Amino acid sequence: MKRTTATALTLLAAAATLAPAASFASAAQAPEGPGQVCFWTEAGQHGQAWCYAPPGYAEAENGTQRHAYSFESRVGDSVYAISYTVSNCLYREIRRDDYSENWEWAQKIDGVADNKMGCEPG
Repeated sequence: MKRTTATALTLLAAAATLAPAASFASAAQAPEGPGQVCFWTEAGQHGQAWCYAPPGYAEAENGTQRHAYSFESRVGDSVYAISYTVSNCLYREIRRDDYSENWEWAQKIDGVADNKMGCEPG
């Protein structure tokens, strides 16, 4: 009986050690929740993640500025990825439930807004 209890305690301790790592990995893979659009630094929703929730404008963070190779939107309405150029700015609409595993705008995004911010389509 004591051997079974010791084995069970050892397995529980091992599981407790692995649980935080597993929850961290899954948190980096999925958007935080409804009402947000999340971007990842690598294709396939891998790497560092950053999420935006309207309203207003926010600069991309956590390594995703000009390096957002995938995204998933759970925002109820469209939001706009914004890219600043030397002379103006461009926007790319991100619609409700839109996503990309390998986003062609990866090296353009500077931030996200709930409006086009006077930018041109890009």
